[in-house]
Amino acid sequence: MSDKPSPAQVKSDVRNYLNFLREAGFLYLVPGGGAAAPSPSAHSRADRLEALRQETVRCTKCKLAGGRTHVVFGEGNPNADVMFVGEAPGRDEDLQGRPFVGRAGQLLDALIAEVGLRRGDVFIGNVIKCRPPGNRDPELDEIQTCEPYLLTQIALIQPRVIVALGRFAAHTLSGTTTPITRMRGKFHLYHDVKLMPTFHPAAVLRNPNYRADIVADFRRAVAVIGESAG
Repeated sequence: MSDKPSPAQVKSDVRNYLNFLREAGFLYLVPGGGAAAPSPSAHSRADRLEALRQETVRCTKCKLAGGRTHVVFGEGNPNADVMFVGEAPGRDEDLQGRPFVGRAGQLLDALIAEVGLRRGDVFIGNVIKCRPPGNRDPELDEIQTCEPYLLTQIALIQPRVIVALGRFAAHTLSGTTTPITRMRGKFHLYHDVKLMPTFHPAAVLRNPNYRADIVADFRRAVAVIGESAG
C-alpha cells in the first residue's frame, strides 16, 4: 500500500493550510516566496509564531509523525535578524522538543557568543520538525511536506540572513549539491533571503580546525545586519 496521499487529501491539506495562514493574519501569498504579510510588530510575530507552533505539533502529514516524541518547532527571538537552520532534530532534541540542545547545540551557543550574540538574540530551527529514525537524512517527501512551516517561520520573523548549518541544510536550502567545503563563506539565496552555508557545529566536535571557519562565516552573516542598517 502506497504512503502517497491521494489528490483529495492533498487538496484538503492545502485548503487547511491556507485557512491557517488566513487566521494567522496573512493577506496574500507571494509566488515562489512563501507567505507574506505587512511587517508585523514583534508582539504579533510572537503570537503568530505560537499559532504556527500549535499547528505543527498537531501535524501528521508525513510518516515521521508516528515515531516522534516531540515536534521541534524551533525557538528564539521572533524579531531576529539572524536565523540558524539545521537539518533535523536529533535524539536530545526529540526528547526535549527544543532545537540544538545536545553537545553540538552547546557548541553552537558558544560560537554564537563569539560573534557578540546570544541564543536569545537569534532564531534556531531545522529544515524539518520531527526526528528521522536513526538520525538518517530527511527524505524528499518529508522535506516538501515540512517546507511550508519553515517558509512561514521565515515570513513571520523576516530575518536579514539565514545561516545553514551543515551539508544537508545547505544543499536543501540552496538547491545545489556543491560540497560544503566550497559553499561555505559565500552568500546564496533562499526565497530572496541571504543564505550563508557553513559547517555543522558537530563537525567541530570531530575536527576542531573547523571552528575558525564557522566563526568567520558567522561574522560574515552578522555583518549583513550592519550593512542593511546602514
